[in-house]
Amino acid sequence: MTVQLENEFLIATIAEAGAELVSLRSKSMNIEYIWQGNPAFWNRHSPILFPIVGRLKNNQYIYEGKTYHLPQHGFARDQLFQVIEQSDQSATFSLKSTKETYQYYPFDFELVLTYELEEQNLIVRYQVENLGIQTMYFSIGGHPAFNVPLEETLTFEDYFLNFFPKKSRTQIPLSGSALNIKNKTLAQTNTSIDLIHELFKNDALIFETKGNNAFSIETDKSQHGITLSYTDAPYVGIWSPYPKKAPFVCIEPWWGIADTIDTDGQLTNKLGIQLLSPNRIFNTHYQLTIK
Repeated sequence: MTVQLENEFLIATIAEAGAELVSLRSKSMNIEYIWQGNPAFWNRHSPILFPIVGRLKNNQYIYEGKTYHLPQHGFARDQLFQVIEQSDQSATFSLKSTKETYQYYPFDFELVLTYELEEQNLIVRYQVENLGIQTMYFSIGGHPAFNVPLEETLTFEDYFLNFFPKKSRTQIPLSGSALNIKNKTLAQTNTSIDLIHELFKNDALIFETKGNNAFSIETDKSQHGITLSYTDAPYVGIWSPYPKKAPFVCIEPWWGIADTIDTDGQLTNKLGIQLLSPNRIFNTHYQLTIK
């Protein structure tokens, strides 16, 4: 089942499965901005990453002396969410902990996603509530995939990435699927980066981010592009599967990150982990702007 939102400029479609954005289309230009999930490349569109971001070492973690197993990016993306509010331009989805989720994530929670159209923007809001009696440890993130090219007459290589504000950012390399913190570098993201598939030969580009940030996919050969912006995510991942030469790029705001190569496996020590006291609520959001 899907929910459709519509305003003067955009039509957005969200699946109840994973509360996943599966389409964002411009009405006037009839351009589809979201990757349509061709399984030859990647069968998802814009999954929610919860309660971890990235991959755990050996796909497991330790909490209070017990070992738990979680797949890459957690389990929320494969769960059926409940629609709890809906209007023409907004919809809210909820996922609550169950006996099943407790087997691999021992916390009581409610995860709420809200999608809201506002002119030529789609705002994606995340809310995490700790329903338990102990501190909750979690990560959360977005993984929206954008069609590149956006128009049939253009190619992947016609596009470039723009970073705002225009300044250098710390980049964290991957060693396999784990972070190599000791080899951080200062990346020159104060200028645009041309999109070529070889950019992703070592997997995702991962940057530390602070404050307001925006990332745009643009081309000099058309006025059409898309921008993802946020105010408080500490990390962003930029990814396209290599060497498949996939016609899409993901821009992923993360409130959490993969394990480091030297992790001790303890959830409470995990890099980037979010802490939430009992009965407290974590709120954040990101925004997509089309042109």
